[in-house]
Amino acid sequence: MRKRSKYKPKGIRMDAVSWVLKGLQPFKTVEYSTTLRIKNHAAMNALRKGDATIEDIDVLIGAFNMCEAYIMLRPELGADWSDEIKAGLDALHAVGTRGFKSKRFILKADELVAMNLVMEIHDAQLDSTTVTDMEKAMDLVTKEYRAKRMRPIVTREQKKLLVTQAKQEEQTSNA
Repeated sequence: MRKRSKYKPKGIRMDAVSWVLKGLQPFKTVEYSTTLRIKNHAAMNALRKGDATIEDIDVLIGAFNMCEAYIMLRPELGADWSDEIKAGLDALHAVGTRGFKSKRFILKADELVAMNLVMEIHDAQLDSTTVTDMEKAMDLVTKEYRAKRMRPIVTREQKKLLVTQAKQEEQTSNA
């Protein structure tokens, strides 16, 4: 029997020109941009009201990480706001750490101000980026995550435990 080769051919783009043109269009013209903004702001609003869930915190973490990644890729997208973004990330980390311990995500006033500013910066970045910029920023966030250069709020084991506890509580309340 013949040994199987590890070689796997890459996929071929049938319409490379339209792929390039779609990558060059501004992100604000893509239909998903409105959905993304609504999702980000709904998560922020839930956190502001004190109703945030783990999924809302995950959405905010993704938005804030993308905000930082845009600056790494293109400094003109807000390198002068680096200190404010760092303060927003610190505030999100503090909220997440407290929320993991108490199972409720409650904001303090200064954390709300810092996180709202980062959300505004993120919206401005989305207005001035292209689809290709967003893809590159997502790749950078993934690369940083895999290299374990990000500061985790909770470990994976702690998060799994929290999710299973939340599901069990939901099942008991529905029963």
